[in-house]
Amino acid sequence: MTYILVMIIGYLAGCFQTSYILVKLIKKTDIRNLGNGNAGASNTTISLGWKYGVLVALLDIAKAIVSILIVRHIYTTLAFDQLIFLLYLNGLSVILGHNYPFYMGFKGGKGTASLVGMILAINIPMGLLGIGIIFIVTVLTDYIALGTIALVTFFTISTVFLEYGVGPIVIASIIALLSIYNHIPNIQRIRNGQEKGLRRALSQRDGSS
Repeated sequence: MTYILVMIIGYLAGCFQTSYILVKLIKKTDIRNLGNGNAGASNTTISLGWKYGVLVALLDIAKAIVSILIVRHIYTTLAFDQLIFLLYLNGLSVILGHNYPFYMGFKGGKGTASLVGMILAINIPMGLLGIGIIFIVTVLTDYIALGTIALVTFFTISTVFLEYGVGPIVIASIIALLSIYNHIPNIQRIRNGQEKGLRRALSQRDGSS
């Protein structure tokens, strides 16, 4: 019952699909009809500009943090290894809710910002390092997808080195594999020279505004 409750809390928090809701309210359109069709912060940035993208990213980070803080508050008496597993399980559920929201036909985003929030809520230094990694790789390569793959790789390796246990390692691996799988189309477009780089997308956006 505990696992089910933790997963329900996470999934419902993840289902607050910030980019979808914000773009519907402000632009009266579906974010999935813009850009690469992804309902997330990166496509919001590319399609509507960095201000909207940053807002979406911050809210997606916040929903994961809030969800994990709720679980921390409910299960204050658990041993560390039990609690850390629940936090990882809750974080995975937030990402699943973000990626597969029931009211959007289970077609949402890719969960990168939600993962950042999850890591920050579990281990602040690891979260800050993760933010640094995704920022640096994205700036150097000009592709958010490559920054995300670097982030999930760092997250999985960090979970192993922090010795959080088998359960969290399995969950971190699932999150990493899911993220990489969701970014396969991006990787293919990068290899074919068809993926629009972040700087190019933003410059085109500024030029058309």
